[in-house]
Amino acid sequence: MRDVVAALVAIALFVLALRLMTSLTKDRRRRKSERATLEAGGRSVLAEIPGDEGLTLFTEDGYAFHFGDREIPKHTIRAARVLINGAPIAAAVAPGHAEANAIPTEVVEDRPEGITRDRWDVAIETDDDNILVPCGAIRERISQELARGIFEAVKAVVESTGGR
Repeated sequence: MRDVVAALVAIALFVLALRLMTSLTKDRRRRKSERATLEAGGRSVLAEIPGDEGLTLFTEDGYAFHFGDREIPKHTIRAARVLINGAPIAAAVAPGHAEANAIPTEVVEDRPEGITRDRWDVAIETDDDNILVPCGAIRERISQELARGIFEAVKAVVESTGGR
């Protein structure tokens, strides 16, 4: 009897493992298809940001950045900041922007030891709105790399357009 129960448990675990593998494969294929569709439409994927409801893509095309369904026109961007736990550690500000002196201007340093549990975000200030792109608090520098990639792309736009 004990052998039968053990065999049933083993079969149940095997079926569960197969379901998980199938689910992960479907999710990977869906993400790959979504990414290919975006790239075919002229967008490049800058970051895949993990969240409570799966991955949110931060993409760029010739006109705007896109954070999920939200469009951020490049010509409206006035400033970008990298935030750790809400405090700015680096900024790119368009010339003549009102808050240019209130924000640190140093670049984001590579921190090999990482800040393992601090929250990394990128704040993007436009003419009309402030957008917070949450990059997470994931260990092993993942959130730091996401924030750095997004910040560098937005910073390049701010510096190349000069605020317009």
